Formats: sequence, structure tokens, C-alpha cells
Amino acid sequence: MKILVSALEHSANMHLKSLKKELSSDVEFIGIFDSELGNPIVDLRSLAIMGFVDAIKKLRYFFKLNAQMVELAADADKVLLIDSSGFNLPLAKRIKKRYPDKEIIYYILPQAWAWKKKRIPVLERTIDHLASILPFEKDYYSKDAPITYVGHPLLDIIKEYKEEISSEVKTIAFMPGSRKGEIKKLMPIFKEVSLKLGLASYIIIPEYFTKEEIEELYGDLSSFKIVHDAHKTLREVDFAFICSGTATLEASLIGTPFVLSYIAKPLDYFIASRLVKLNYLGLGNIMFTQFNDRSLHPEFIQEDVRADNLIKAFLNYDRKQFFDDSKLLRAYLKHGSSKNVAQILQNNTLGQQ
Repeated sequence: MKILVSALEHSANMHLKSLKKELSSDVEFIGIFDSELGNPIVDLRSLAIMGFVDAIKKLRYFFKLNAQMVELAADADKVLLIDSSGFNLPLAKRIKKRYPDKEIIYYILPQAWAWKKKRIPVLERTIDHLASILPFEKDYYSKDAPITYVGHPLLDIIKEYKEEISSEVKTIAFMPGSRKGEIKKLMPIFKEVSLKLGLASYIIIPEYFTKEEIEELYGDLSSFKIVHDAHKTLREVDFAFICSGTATLEASLIGTPFVLSYIAKPLDYFIASRLVKLNYLGLGNIMFTQFNDRSLHPEFIQEDVRADNLIKAFLNYDRKQFFDDSKLLRAYLKHGSSKNVAQILQNNTLGQQ
């Protein structure tokens, strides 16, 4: 079976790797994905963007790539779209128009419940299987929508959690993100926090960065221990400061107390603040507040991301409460998603894990 895959983000490919392990050996991927999984049509590093402004600059390139994917769909038995709604939803509409009978599965759905709710009817008309990774998401769709909660993909990957919270914080991890713009904005602040706290500090750097990129983005790292394994490091350290994104949910599930810090480009933040109607930015907070009346972790955004604010949050942190709440979040998500998505792709009856 040949599957046209559109997985533009690093996190999407992390989950795609888990999914491939559940698929039969005769499944072949074509399209956009990590080169470890086959022969993609593009280098993923050329697709990295941060926010609305970067996206506008690369519009022409993405239009050409979209058209290329539509042509490839002719040879595919099925289509699997993962996250990246700005690219994947227009792609789905073009594929469905060109090949009405082509089966399209969307895994890690557009967060239409947070903004652009008008996209929901479009998704229901265009996508054959909506594979949701958020338990509350289906409540925003119509009764007859082809949507199923399949579990959360991080629970396929994260198998070990913190067993206890230490009485004293001795080690701290810093995760300034994976996009270059995020890293450059956060590193000066994170360095100041590390210096003032005077604790053993780890910096988690994506392993695909070259030595030259690390020197350009991070600067002097002589006061940090450089590591690449995020999950292992988060289990071992006592605390973390993390940029918004998948990493915040990883820490939430592992049970590592942390503070979220995010600085977007001013124009991007201006646009997003008027489109997105959410009380929280972190995925852990968004999900935790679905079944609880308090947040899971502190968040600092834009001009509030200052060393003094981060240190104050650290000093006032109830780490035991966070640790107990992380167990509640894992129970809410129930199980991983790869097995169920594989069953959908292979036309097997969807079961519960």
C-alpha cells in the first residue's frame, strides 16, 4: 500500500515514526516526511517557519510544493495528513476535488476549536477520517462527523515518568525551542536565569543542528551541559524552563515541573491574539483545564518573559501539586494513538487499547 504523507513538522515526524512501527511492512510512504522513513520529495529543514510573517515570505514555495503533492496523490492508495493545517487543509481540498474517491486521513487535527471554527464544516466535508488526539475535540464537531479520539501520540513515545519529586531543586533544564527565531529570543533570558539561580544547568538542543548553527543561535554555552535527549533529561532534572510547543506537554506528562516562556514576533502575536480565543498557550494547560478549575503550570508570554518573572515563578512553585496533576493528565489522555491510526489506515476495525 502506498500512502501519500504530508508531515512538515519535526514533532509530526516523531509521531509518524511511531505509527510506521504499527503498519505492515508493505506500506510505502511518498511525499513530505523525515528522510529516515523513506525518500521524501523535500528536505524538511527548508520548510521550517516561525509565525505568520515567515509563512508569507515562503508562500510561493509552498504553493509549488502543494501542487507537487496533488500530482503525487494520483499514485497513492490513501492520503495521511499530520498537523500543519496552513498547508495540509488546502492540500486536502485540492486532492478531494481532483480525486473525489481518494481516502484522506487527518491525524493531529487543526485546532479549529481554538480559532477559525468555520473550518470545522470544511474538515467534515473534506476528510474521510478525522483522527483526534484531544479527548474534548469531538465535542466541537457535528454528531455525524467522521471523528474519533485515537489517543495521544506522546503516550506512544513516553514510556517512563518521574517516580517522585525531589525535596530540593539541584538541576535545571532549558529548552528554548527548535525554531531559530525562538532560540535567539529566549537564550539571553535563559542564560540570565541560569546565572542568577546558580544551579547545574542543562541546555537541550535538537540533535540535527550543526556545530555552526549551535554557535550562531546559542552563543557561549560554557556554563551549560549540552544534551540532546529531551525525554531522558526531563526525567532526570528537577525543574525546567521551556518554550511553548510540544515540549511543554512532554514535560507535563513526564512529571517535570516547568515554566512556559514564549516570545513571538510582535506582528505574529498581534494577529494571533485577535484570532485565538484561549486562556492558555500550553497544551498541558489547555487539556488540564478541561477537567479542572486550575492551571497545570505557569505561563509567561511576550514582554512578561523576563528573568525576574521566571525566577519568581520558580521560587513560588508547588512542585508536589504539579507532580500529582501530571498523573491526572496522563489518565485523561488514556493511551497512545499509533495503533488506532494504523488500524484506520489499514481499514481494520478501530479498537481501544
